[in-house]
Amino acid sequence: MNEMHPTPRTYIINCVALLALLGLTIAAAYLNLGPFNTVVAMLISLAKGGLIALFFMHLRYSKPLIWIFAGAGVFWLGIMLVLALGDYLTRGWR
Repeated sequence: MNEMHPTPRTYIINCVALLALLGLTIAAAYLNLGPFNTVVAMLISLAKGGLIALFFMHLRYSKPLIWIFAGAGVFWLGIMLVLALGDYLTRGWR
């Protein structure tokens, strides 16, 4: 079904999914996964961010040009994070 605008049912399903992911985040915080704690937390946060961007920011219902600019913003954020991490990892600490 290709709908042009979200329905209230879409927002309810999205809200339930976000609450479920919140519960999953809390449950994952109590698990000892060793070095994978951060990976699991980041994957869950990526899913939550994707739901928010797609439905609350209306990216799912927008034109392809908006998708390109949203992707460019995420790409630019990635560049900034890589540069900051590169500086942090190569800095000589006393």
